[in-house]
Amino acid sequence: MNESGVQAAARPAAVPRGNYAPTWPGDGAARRSPPLVGDEREILTGYLEWHRATFELKCSGVPAERLSERTVPPSGMSLHGLIRHLAAVERWWFHIQFAGERPPMLHYSDDDPDQDFGDLSGDPAEALAVWREQCEHSRRIVAAAPSMDATGIHAASGDPVSLRRVLVHLIAEYARHNGHADLLRERTDGATGH
Repeated sequence: MNESGVQAAARPAAVPRGNYAPTWPGDGAARRSPPLVGDEREILTGYLEWHRATFELKCSGVPAERLSERTVPPSGMSLHGLIRHLAAVERWWFHIQFAGERPPMLHYSDDDPDQDFGDLSGDPAEALAVWREQCEHSRRIVAAAPSMDATGIHAASGDPVSLRRVLVHLIAEYARHNGHADLLRERTDGATGH
């Protein structure tokens, strides 16, 4: 029995290291695995941080001029577009809806709602810096929230939206787009890894 009175399960059989999916080159220092044990905030923020770091790894080492390439036709996605999109997602969910801040929207207007993927005229390195700034600001918002039950206002419905729900949404958003980034990166230079 462990400290909580639950009988410990038998240790699963070892899987040979070579049978695991290969990790991304240079991983380790760049990404911390999400915790196996922890409270709700630790688990959710750990997974979100892992996905953010995964996304950054997928964009690292690509020459700036290649980040804007749409390498998986007929999709109009590019790594540069994903950088812009995820910066806007961070701002929309954490800053605007949860924290109630009123900064201008990123890469959006009512007349041109798809600027994030459609207009790649800016510098990808600048877009990456903006994404990092948005992530850092989101981290401060999450750290300052008193609990996972703290709420903002969901823009589409006007209903309360909890920090818990925002974190789960962002994890799903990054997971989906990390899959896109996998394909885009592999088509750009052949790099693969999870």
